[in-house]
Amino acid sequence: MKLCVAAAQYTIGEPADFVAFATGVAAQVAHAAKRGAQLVVLPEYLALESAAMLAPDVRDDLARSLDALQPCWDDYLALAREVARRHGVLLLAGTFLLRMPSGRYRNRALLATPGGQVAFQDKLALTGYERASGIIEPGDELKVFATDCGRLAIDICYDVEFPLYARAQAQAGARLLLVPSCTDTAAGANRVRVGCRARALENPLYVACAVTAGEAPWSPALDSNTGGAGIYAPIDRGFPADGVVARSDDGWAIATLDLAAFDAHAGQAQVAVARDWPAQTRPAVERARVESL
Repeated sequence: MKLCVAAAQYTIGEPADFVAFATGVAAQVAHAAKRGAQLVVLPEYLALESAAMLAPDVRDDLARSLDALQPCWDDYLALAREVARRHGVLLLAGTFLLRMPSGRYRNRALLATPGGQVAFQDKLALTGYERASGIIEPGDELKVFATDCGRLAIDICYDVEFPLYARAQAQAGARLLLVPSCTDTAAGANRVRVGCRARALENPLYVACAVTAGEAPWSPALDSNTGGAGIYAPIDRGFPADGVVARSDDGWAIATLDLAAFDAHAGQAQVAVARDWPAQTRPAVERARVESL
């Protein structure tokens, strides 16, 4: 099945209220849909852009801003559903930090279908910043979503740096991995990019990464934003020689992907990392033996 995927390089603004935030998000998705996108990927921490509407002393404090945004959760869900329905797209609507019964927050990615269904994947591995905040907790379940577009999965930013998550998702049938990301340094952006490309090589998978861009000095979490959106494939016969299918152009990385290509090219692949993966777990090589010289 062929699928046109658009991954955003989303410039963070300073909306005056939630309506302005929603209008901006809808306009971005509309732009991608006009370019033929059937699946649109928006970045990590997207909902935090709406914190710009809060008083300066609230939006400047992560804990207070997250608490103040909780009443917007239902509106955020409604926005994702309506935009997906209006444009007939499968929409990864970024992430929202949602309060849990523990009192802490989970970084939750929303996936909305044109028919109004919504599913989610929580971030599993916390960055140093998230851990140091003391108010964010990791998710506890890894998912794969069976959609009309095929099976796909979500790894949120730092999660893509851990190969076993994507490996388990690929083994469950995922052929496309969506990576909403937010990084504030070039090193962070490069780590995510390398993670995306490595996961595409290993499994194999297509990987579509959306990122935040620009400066938002009013926000402790969105202050500086780096990186570029990209769509990646295995580095093998039948795919681009460098593994790069698309890079951000005018704010978007857009490409039409053939999700059946992995099966079609399996017989002529130059390498087969996914097939040969179990060799790493042989007893004699699972742990390195120290040999004195």
